[in-house]
Amino acid sequence: MVMRETTEQIKEFLQFIALQFVKHPEQAQLRVAETDENHISFRLVVAQSDVAMLIGRNGFTASAIRNVLKAAAIRDGIHASLQIHSHEEEQQRITSIEAGEIIDDGHDSH
Repeated sequence: MVMRETTEQIKEFLQFIALQFVKHPEQAQLRVAETDENHISFRLVVAQSDVAMLIGRNGFTASAIRNVLKAAAIRDGIHASLQIHSHEEEQQRITSIEAGEIIDDGHDSH
């Protein structure tokens, strides 16, 4: 039960914060995967031009968002991660999963 509440709270936070940075909110998608009983993986998929805005100079904006996200989750004993992808990167990821080239465990390099 705690997991679902935490997931909802973080989703609302990410949706709110993403809208402050992106120029194309209609293209923004938030995907959530509960990778095990105490880890939630979030993927924010946005327009290519919005990726840089969300990551920020030297990754500062993305780091700040991740720090808040992790702090909110760890309070409930849950680990959370956030990846930021463009639609193109997400499509390549899905294609690779379908081709069996990578295993989707919710974790990746972003």
